[in-house]
Amino acid sequence: MKITTLIENTTLSSELTAEHGLSLFVETQNCRFLFDAGQTGAYAENAQKLGIDLKTADFAVLSHGHYDHGGGMIQFLERNRRAKLYLREDAFGSYCNAAQKYIGLDHRLRQSGRLVLTGDECTIAPGLTLYTCNERTRSVPTDPFGLTEQIGGFFLPDEFRHEQYLLLEEGGRRVLLSGCSHKGILNILHWFRPDVLVGGFHFKQLAPDSPQLRAYGEAMAAYNTIFYTGHCTGQAQYEVLKTILGDRLHAIS
Repeated sequence: MKITTLIENTTLSSELTAEHGLSLFVETQNCRFLFDAGQTGAYAENAQKLGIDLKTADFAVLSHGHYDHGGGMIQFLERNRRAKLYLREDAFGSYCNAAQKYIGLDHRLRQSGRLVLTGDECTIAPGLTLYTCNERTRSVPTDPFGLTEQIGGFFLPDEFRHEQYLLLEEGGRRVLLSGCSHKGILNILHWFRPDVLVGGFHFKQLAPDSPQLRAYGEAMAAYNTIFYTGHCTGQAQYEVLKTILGDRLHAIS
């Protein structure tokens, strides 16, 4: 299995673009696919520079209905004329930030004719399954950090029912892709217990010196999981987690 970061908040090369967002290109033994598409088409330009042809993707997956993960999906569907896009049935909700600014998807995506609206569980292919875990207990309370959903004129805390996780099972290993882990990284670890987890932890709103962040890190260390993270985790927060998780924690870029 090979996972290439196409867009992220940081870059190690002056030839590649960085933006607040996430996009991964995944190659398994049986398929190739796009997981999230950043907020613009910059990921597609990076893919070209990295020698990745998006036309070869068999399908695309959107982790949740926020612009910094789905903003570039229209460009993907324009470049790849055959792939289907798997996203949650409620991904087109009116999702807003703490300032009540819309941060959801471009509704032109609805017109593509290639959307697969997923329920609580969706098997794409053998060893590739999407889960929402909406009906599972969140034993660790989660903080939306001001993110909301506008319903009937009211701004209510986002419950992130539009978020889904992709579990890849190959060669006896369980690899989980999570865009932002809004339902709580500890809950997600408890639900899946993956060998490898790739995605954001949504810790950037936590003060680096907060006892809560260190407690999260210590709880994560109890799982036999290797982590690859970036985007919404936060750089300073990553450095704190690194002191706890050591060589089991890696930064994507």
